[in-house]
Amino acid sequence: MLRIMAIHKDGTIANDLPLQQLSRPDIQWYWVDFNEPTEEEAMLLERHFHFHPLAIEDCFHLLQRPKLDHYDDVHFFVLHAINPITLDAEEVDLFLGKNFVVTFHLQPSSEIDEAWKRITGQPDLREKGQLYAAYLVMDKLVDQYFPAVYQLEDQLSESESARKSIQALMDDIFEIRAKLLKLRKTILPMRDLLYRILNSERIEGVKEHLAYFTDIYDHLLKLSEMIESNREMTADMRDSYISINSNRMNAIMKTLTVITTIFMPLTFIAGIYGMNFEYMPELKWDWGYFTVLGVMFSIGFGMYVWFRRKGWFD
Repeated sequence: MLRIMAIHKDGTIANDLPLQQLSRPDIQWYWVDFNEPTEEEAMLLERHFHFHPLAIEDCFHLLQRPKLDHYDDVHFFVLHAINPITLDAEEVDLFLGKNFVVTFHLQPSSEIDEAWKRITGQPDLREKGQLYAAYLVMDKLVDQYFPAVYQLEDQLSESESARKSIQALMDDIFEIRAKLLKLRKTILPMRDLLYRILNSERIEGVKEHLAYFTDIYDHLLKLSEMIESNREMTADMRDSYISINSNRMNAIMKTLTVITTIFMPLTFIAGIYGMNFEYMPELKWDWGYFTVLGVMFSIGFGMYVWFRRKGWFD
């Protein structure tokens, strides 16, 4: 679907004008939104707007990393939205020119819909031009990152306080880490993208809107810190789990070692008297069997007491 918004110089708005009329002198700027476009509509990027072939190619080769490319007087942005259910990144492409903004997305975007409604419903926002419309799109996209990060923080807190087995806790931790990695792959490149915008000399009007883009950049800095903090917390919990398992294994190995050490001399004695030699003096003693059992018991009990005093059973 193709949506068109044209802002006249007197501040009035015209919706769904033909593309051919967007170059009229009474139009100050316009916004064209390619919302889940058909193949024929997508071809307008080249046939009508004549955007650079590399930028058009990036629109269809998903999933691109968030970035900013400059093509003559058109600036091309690759932005990421976050699916609130799967936390997967969804690409939103934006073309910014001197008097227009063009958005292109293959999935529905509630963030663009919200920005569209704000521009449509508030006349004072229309006067700020196409760069402010681009800011609104970026701002709405970044605002949707916060619920996803807060959701993972809540899951982490619940997992930490819940009475679960260690294995169930670790399953939750590794699942949360995988989701944090998804968000990290979106938030950090978006942060770098906003840094480039703030320091760009090629995008006209950025200095006038510096406070708005700085606000987005601050949000992304906060999100980055939250992501890294949560990753460190999950790493600490994972290391604690590994440490607990290691200590448990050491305790088990120590117990087995003690048992094996106690039975080694007993096995040696049993092995000697298990040999089938005819001339073994002890075999003729009336109390030989009980004497050997007593010696074996004394050795085993003595070694147990010695290990106990050494603290091997603590």
